[in-house]
Amino acid sequence: MPVESHGEPWPKALVYPARGTATLWERTAPSLDVRATLAALLGRSRARLLTELATPASTTQLSRSLGMAPGAVGDHLAVLRASGLLARARAGRAVPYRRTALGDAQIEGAARQV
Repeated sequence: MPVESHGEPWPKALVYPARGTATLWERTAPSLDVRATLAALLGRSRARLLTELATPASTTQLSRSLGMAPGAVGDHLAVLRASGLLARARAGRAVPYRRTALGDAQIEGAARQV
């Protein structure tokens, strides 16, 4: 709904309110799932790996469950580990990766945006 302006010394004008101003104070973000939110930040493959690591898993287990090449999984895990989102611990011949507190916080933060 336009607002008319007749104030002197200004010329006559019609002023329209900005569209969408009522949504500025809404608490919810646009509807995205957790993985999509993380993918915007980390990339799809790293987001998949981070969400998959709700329980510890090795590179081989992740490669099989996600259908990714073991080398690609290892590269992504190295980047996530270097950024502090994952940790690893040797258990015999296996090296399971798990999310750190920072990784869990990243998942929780993305879930709050959904």
